Amino acid sequence: MKEFIKRYLDELKRALDDLNPEEISKIIEVLKKAHENKKRIFVMGNGGSAATANHFTCDFGKNAIRDDDRRIKIISLSDNISYITAYGNDMGYEYVFVEQLKNLMEPGDIVIAISASGNSPNIIKAVEYAREKGSVVIGLTGGKGGKLKELADISVIANINTYEQIEDIHMIITHMIVYWFKSNH
Repeated sequence: MKEFIKRYLDELKRALDDLNPEEISKIIEVLKKAHENKKRIFVMGNGGSAATANHFTCDFGKNAIRDDDRRIKIISLSDNISYITAYGNDMGYEYVFVEQLKNLMEPGDIVIAISASGNSPNIIKAVEYAREKGSVVIGLTGGKGGKLKELADISVIANINTYEQIEDIHMIITHMIVYWFKSNH
C-alpha cells in the first residue's frame, strides 16, 4: 500500500511540475480584467469536474472578494439540477450547458470549461457557442487535452491520464487562482 501511495504522489508531483505557469498567469489576468469590467464568469464540468466547478465558484465568489462594491460575478452551470435535468430530458444531455449560456451569457463574459478528457459533448457544444458569441474560453483538461485544448483561448492541461489525479490538479489550479486574488486584489 505504501508503494501505491508513493507512486500516486510521485505521478502527481511530476504532472504538477509539467504545468505551464504562464498559462495559469494568463487565466488570472483574464479573470482580473473580467472582474474590473464587471463581466460574468461561467464555470462548468461533469462528475468530479462539476464538483470542482462548484467548489471554485463558491471559493472565488466568496473568498476572493474585498468589499461589497467589487463582488465577483461567477456562476456554476453545473449547480442547477433543475436546469440540467430539464434540458437533459427535453433536448439531450449535450445541451445542458449551452442552453444555460444562451439565457445568461453576454459578449465579453468568461467561460471556464473543466473536463478531464477534454471531449465531453456538452462541454464542447457550450464552448463552441461561447466562442461564437465572443466570450473568452478557459479550458482545464487532462491527458492530451482533447477537443477542448483546441477550442479554448487558454488551456491548462494536467499531463496525466488518471482522472482522479487530473481532478486533483484542477482543484489545485482553482485554489491557486483564488489564493492569488485573496493575496493581491
